[in-house]
Amino acid sequence: MGGMRIAVTGSTGLIGSALVDSLVGDGHEVLRLVRRRSRTGPQADGTVGVGWNPLLMQIDGAALEGVDAVVHLAGAGVGDRRWSDAYRREIRDSRVLGTETLAAALARLKTPPEVLVSASAVGWYGQTGDQVIDEQSPSGSDFLSTVCQEWEDAARPAADAGIRVVHPRTGLVLDPKGGAGARLLPLFRLGLGGRLGSGRQYWSLISLADEVAALRFLIGRRELSGPVNLTGPEPVSNAELTAELSEQLGRPAVFAVPEWALRAVLGEMAVEVVGSHRVVPKALVEAGFEFEHPDLPSIVSAALGRRSS
Repeated sequence: MGGMRIAVTGSTGLIGSALVDSLVGDGHEVLRLVRRRSRTGPQADGTVGVGWNPLLMQIDGAALEGVDAVVHLAGAGVGDRRWSDAYRREIRDSRVLGTETLAAALARLKTPPEVLVSASAVGWYGQTGDQVIDEQSPSGSDFLSTVCQEWEDAARPAADAGIRVVHPRTGLVLDPKGGAGARLLPLFRLGLGGRLGSGRQYWSLISLADEVAALRFLIGRRELSGPVNLTGPEPVSNAELTAELSEQLGRPAVFAVPEWALRAVLGEMAVEVVGSHRVVPKALVEAGFEFEHPDLPSIVSAALGRRSS
């Protein structure tokens, strides 16, 4: 991957901002798809802002002419607030309408990009208990699974136009700057962390560094298309994560939040906390990707800003 022109949506989020920094640092030209008019045009960080409004299905398609690759990460945060009917619509529409808008615009280009890396999530599989899940496993039927299915289907116009489309189904990115890590790690640092629900539920973790490296790997590997799980090689239980955080921080983790309390506070969203995803990155590993943080101790060390031993 040398000297590419790459467009990125969701570029201010946890994953998107780290990806943009990585690409710019290696000399690639990055176009950020942004909704605020004040952020269009050349930016101080060397990127270029391109206007779009995914909910209104508006996009400056002409500015995308000549891009080599597109990484589409935009979508309302699943854990940002309680799932009211209105927020459920926002979760769905921010993904599906945005993907439809982008895929249609790319399909209309005179010279379309070689690849569209269009985000998805391990929620595609639904709650799967302790069953090991790879890319050949069936979809689930709950709310997030249905959203993920629509999200991936919305990229079909790009595939029909001959663009290679890859769907990274991302697990839980453990990092203090966003997502679950931003909520969990401060509690554990204060000695207030603990098991959530039974603790037996599987969480498919990945470090932020490996998430970014895997996205770049998907851009460059022409043999990869369709779903690719972006998780660490070893899914772990919530209890195992709790114990590892407690050990590395040297803080007790004696608190336990029962499932009924999580459901009372979080509502329907609690299913993502107490539910189980034992997802493995079969396609990624078979394609030759090498993890910098392949196991729980190294993932936790990376999240805490430490070198793994």
